[in-house]
Amino acid sequence: MLRAGIVGLPNVGKSTLFNALVANAKAQAANFPFCTIEPNVGVVAVPDERLQVLAKISGSAEIVPTRVEFVDIAGLVKGASQGEGLGNQFLANIREVDAIVHVVRCFENDDIIHVSGAVDPVRDIEVINLELALSDLFQIERRIERTRKQARTNKEAQLELEALEKLSAVLNEGKQARQVDLSEEEELAVKQLGLLTRKPIIFAANVLEDDLAIGNAWVEQVREVATREGAQVVVVSAQVESELVELPEEERADFLESLGVQEGGLKSLIRATYELLGLRTYFTTGPKETRAWTIQAGMLAPQAAGVIHTDFERGFIRAETVAYQDLVTCGSMTAAKEKGLLRSEGKEYLVQEGDVLLFRFNV
Repeated sequence: MLRAGIVGLPNVGKSTLFNALVANAKAQAANFPFCTIEPNVGVVAVPDERLQVLAKISGSAEIVPTRVEFVDIAGLVKGASQGEGLGNQFLANIREVDAIVHVVRCFENDDIIHVSGAVDPVRDIEVINLELALSDLFQIERRIERTRKQARTNKEAQLELEALEKLSAVLNEGKQARQVDLSEEEELAVKQLGLLTRKPIIFAANVLEDDLAIGNAWVEQVREVATREGAQVVVVSAQVESELVELPEEERADFLESLGVQEGGLKSLIRATYELLGLRTYFTTGPKETRAWTIQAGMLAPQAAGVIHTDFERGFIRAETVAYQDLVTCGSMTAAKEKGLLRSEGKEYLVQEGDVLLFRFNV
């Protein structure tokens, strides 16, 4: 399951957004720093309209979406890498996630205190980036000390040391670890460090309701920073997400349309995260259930089968596959087969986004 950590300064809307994304979450949201101490964790279904369509075609008794785990991590402040505001504890929580959603305040509200006294997205991003980088640098330097002695006689340690020194040099220049090109072997050598600034990042520009459709000048500032860092930006409104949670499902689309947008923040964040991490979705469908499965882009059919169960990969024979849109157009598996659109693929088949698969395997 994908784990995304929601980070940012205090009072930028992290917990409010989390509560809305995870409708039954109990994260406390209040107007003072360090309101959240322990990370709140919530699992949400990935919205995908294709599941309902496939379930109707197959007459499925159950629909099982794939899921994302959101972790609401307490607000970081300047000096977090030295332990300010329980910073060390909070930074440790971030090391455990797959991707970072950095919530940036892009709204003015006199009733909500800004820890720095005024809204300035670029400054806020720099504060968080610096604390993450300092934490990484401290960890890397400690590791270099331990590895240097081993590297005299151990080739694996030599490889790790070279990777660590590359990372250290870039971090000392005020850049992020994700800007360092490492070989596959070097990547594996430093993976256990869980470097914060090497994790994929999405900036969630949190705006008021009226700015959700077109953004504002602060959002443009965030986009400029993201372009330099090779990151993505999603414009969200914790305010709107909170209102959506209170509405019946059938009224949500009309509410979003009245604001000039097609989808809520959850769908936008998940889509951006999937793109960032190179994830793909395939489906299995039948009378019992229609289910979505998440895989890495580039996975071959046996690997994709292994996501369901390792026995499927070990005993893989073939995959019967049809593209989602072809199946919808035909209206049934039988019709798709008659038209030659249901194919039998072997071990070298590269699974595509939206494939509907049935695996054949030996027990």
